Amino acid sequence: MPQPLLADGLSGLPGIAHGFFTRAGGASQGIYASLNCGLGSRDDAAAVSENRSRVAARLGAAHLVSAHQVHGTLALTVESAWPERERPRADAMVTRVRGLAIGVLTADCAPVLLADPEAGVIAAAHAGWRGALAGILESAIAAMEALGAQRERIRAAVGPCIGQPAYEVGEEFERAFLGQDHANRRFFARPAGAKPHFDLAAFVAHRLGLAGLGNTAVLGHCTYTRGEDFFSYRRSRPRGEADYGRQISAIVLT
Repeated sequence: MPQPLLADGLSGLPGIAHGFFTRAGGASQGIYASLNCGLGSRDDAAAVSENRSRVAARLGAAHLVSAHQVHGTLALTVESAWPERERPRADAMVTRVRGLAIGVLTADCAPVLLADPEAGVIAAAHAGWRGALAGILESAIAAMEALGAQRERIRAAVGPCIGQPAYEVGEEFERAFLGQDHANRRFFARPAGAKPHFDLAAFVAHRLGLAGLGNTAVLGHCTYTRGEDFFSYRRSRPRGEADYGRQISAIVLT
């Protein structure tokens, strides 16, 4: 059975189970070993389905759904499970349906899980740099509020993603952030003679704070450097691998 990482801010909340799952505890082989949950990968479909079933069982969920992620800002309200082949395009999901786990897939981007236990509303968001800058987190929070959540009660956790020392970016990338707010410079470091390096987890936590959330935990694990624990798109590229696995982060009302 997969053993997920848990976030202090979400652990122990009544009626809520969550997990930031690593790549361990699954049925996939080769470059996908072993808990690859990416429906869009080239992995054996039966293995991916088995992996997702193990995640649902670990969470005690009747169903587990994820969306076709496109680095956008759409937060979808989920009322029932959909067939895997018919998953909608969205980068965040919100629900108040018990037993229905919602999850996001990542391989360097930041997974964010959110919950208002008093309202019984949860969310899962896929926050790559593009979506985080454009407002996917704010969209998820607004969708939670539409179901009765209150942002001052919402607890959030930012899961494993690529760490700043491994996240070298270009000058145009940095300019996009500075163009929105010059104070975003603090999320960039410049090692001697190197290009900018971006702190994705810190930026995501910053945006959650600006949105009015008072309780955000950051797990701080780097997907790029911890290959034994996490899949990483950026790590797969220099190795010439044809594809890469995706880990899942999910939350459910029990």
